[in-house]
Amino acid sequence: MNLRKLAAAAVLAIGGTMLAATPAHAANIASNPGFEDGLTGWTCTASSGATAVSSPVHGGSKALQATPQGSDTGRCQQTVPVKPSSSYSLSGWVRGAYVFLGVSGTGITEQSTWTSSPSAYAQLTRTFTTGASTNSVTIYVNSWYGQGAYQADDIVLDGPPGAGAPAVPTNVTGTSTPSTATLKWAASEGATSYNVYRDGTKVGSATTTTYTDIGAPAGSHVYQVTAVNAVGESARSESVTLVVGNDTPQVPATPTGLTGTGGTTTATLKWTASSGATSYNVYRDGVKVGTATTTTYTETPSAGSYSYQVSAVNSVGESAKTAAVSVTVGNDTPPPPGTPTGVTATVSGTTVTLKWNGASGNPTGYNVYRGNSKVGTTTTTTFSEVLAGGTYAYQVSAVNPTGESAKSAPVTVTVGPGDPTSNRVLVGYLHASFANGSGYVRMADVPKEWDFINLSFGEPTSVTSGDIRFVRCPVAECPSVEPDADFIAAIKAKQAQGKKVLISIGGQNGQVQLTTTAARDKFVESVGAIIDKYGLDGLDVDFEGHSLYLNAGDTNLSAPTTPVIVNLISALKTLKAKYGSKFVLTMAPETFFVQLGYQFYGPGANGSADQRAGSYLPVIHAMRNDLTLLHVQDYNSGPITGLDNQYHTMGNADFHIAMTDMLLAGFPIAGNTNNVFPALRPEQVAIGLPAAQYAGNGYTSVAEVQKAFDCLAKGTNCGTYKPRGVYRGLRGLMTWSINWDKYNNFEFSRNHRAYLDALN
Repeated sequence: MNLRKLAAAAVLAIGGTMLAATPAHAANIASNPGFEDGLTGWTCTASSGATAVSSPVHGGSKALQATPQGSDTGRCQQTVPVKPSSSYSLSGWVRGAYVFLGVSGTGITEQSTWTSSPSAYAQLTRTFTTGASTNSVTIYVNSWYGQGAYQADDIVLDGPPGAGAPAVPTNVTGTSTPSTATLKWAASEGATSYNVYRDGTKVGSATTTTYTDIGAPAGSHVYQVTAVNAVGESARSESVTLVVGNDTPQVPATPTGLTGTGGTTTATLKWTASSGATSYNVYRDGVKVGTATTTTYTETPSAGSYSYQVSAVNSVGESAKTAAVSVTVGNDTPPPPGTPTGVTATVSGTTVTLKWNGASGNPTGYNVYRGNSKVGTTTTTTFSEVLAGGTYAYQVSAVNPTGESAKSAPVTVTVGPGDPTSNRVLVGYLHASFANGSGYVRMADVPKEWDFINLSFGEPTSVTSGDIRFVRCPVAECPSVEPDADFIAAIKAKQAQGKKVLISIGGQNGQVQLTTTAARDKFVESVGAIIDKYGLDGLDVDFEGHSLYLNAGDTNLSAPTTPVIVNLISALKTLKAKYGSKFVLTMAPETFFVQLGYQFYGPGANGSADQRAGSYLPVIHAMRNDLTLLHVQDYNSGPITGLDNQYHTMGNADFHIAMTDMLLAGFPIAGNTNNVFPALRPEQVAIGLPAAQYAGNGYTSVAEVQKAFDCLAKGTNCGTYKPRGVYRGLRGLMTWSINWDKYNNFEFSRNHRAYLDALN
């Protein structure tokens, strides 16, 4: 939840300096670990500007320096041969605002860690075990989107070395015919197959030491061969040049497949490429009007009908012209789009949601009317707003550059009485199992300002056991801790006052991975036992670290396949069914697991992204009908891209507005408009904040927090970022933590309770 140990250290470090011993390393199997040989052995992203610098360094005379650019995190990596089912330790010294060190391809669980140390080198360390069939892993270092340059040095991978990639093939020879090229080479030790490259592009593979390239284009070609095994691919062999057929250039063939379309002011031609062509000539009514190096051409003649032809050109000459196609310019102004159909309206509380079928005629948007007034526009086929009690009639029209369609048939809805803003809440975490340097607060002494009290934390007996235990703070750490009987009595007293008391599972140290159905069932059993023992109202899911992740290929929001996701959803649905409609379910993910999904979702198509990115989204989506509150931690976060496609950095009103707007407006996942995270209802969302500067990175002043809430809930006091709507039902605020708030003289609870009550 809050980098628990870091917060405690921030309070205690005033009195002294802490020193950490550097562990000894048995062996280092990483190549060029200190970048003394430049970037030899390392592969860095193209736009990172990676280089070896002489200052600042941690050891030796060189260190790596790279800079993130746009969506490039500035990653440098190398693949290292390892042994299956073996233990390894990865460490490195890094310097920068946000720097990550990690390993992928372990065959079990990916590992990564990070730090923020912009002015001095800090050491990062992770341990891992390889899978039974793992022969190589990829170690990497990178920064965060939108950050400045970082440095890395002395990267160490301790553990038994594995077999390497096979040797480069030797004695490559070849012969050619008018239509084929045949290659032969000497076998490489350890190779299981070979790849063949023609002019730098892979054209085939073989399991023997010979390969015939059938149908190679006529001309002179350069061939190379590599050897492959389970570890990887060797470097390419020395090249051999072969001439296939008659390689004297010929006049290119006449282009085929010519088509033409006319627009209001343009004529656009397309055709199929001709072999050997370097460019194309375009003719209108027999006169050459242009050239193209691609297979498309657009021009803007005056209105009328024209006859077009195309020829292919190279250094030898020009082909014959194609058959003519006729194109008419200036009479194809599209009509307005069709009227939307299938308009429906539903009411949840005081939120009205409209849905309809997409209109014909390529609409660019839709207008929504309530009565005779236009109340909104959207580019999707859904619209929501919050209203006071009453009966309302809605209609929808479609628009495009030509005009607006007729309005749909009206649909009428009735909103019941009640104002969603009358129940604004404050959610706070209570250090029930530790003191954390902020002091222990007895349950009976929790101030009246708090509506939701989350007991921190229930933690697993092991990462994958699913067996959750809640152990109250020991007397040695919390001298004022009350007996269980008093604790339970105080919970009942709070509930009698209308408060909700939940068990929060996870936190920074409580990593929970429900990898099996047995772990899922144990989770349900053990969490239920905690709820029953203390008479709690429900559960807060505060999974962090490596608890949730997405396997490669798991891209469908509505149908996840990764076991830790599927089993968690199943466990939460079982608990909801067990306790019924009064069961309270809240979630407190970090921005990395939710809003980062707008850019990245799991490992991505090429497997290079962090598999945890956006991994909370399928859980939230599956539980949205049972979810009481989602309060994303708008702190301990790197910069995140908002719906305005700009980076936003924590600690100010714009960050909270942008992050909350994403939850209440919805967004395409990883830019895929066919895989959209739908908007949550405003009454399901609260803003998550640290209670004080020493409670977590991203502390935001009282004034900035209330400025953000004004903008989101009232549409006033907005800054640079403009939200997609006004969310009058926005539920409230969450903070880490009740204890830190008391330590900070109740700045958070007293100021924000008065503010929320005034809104009501």
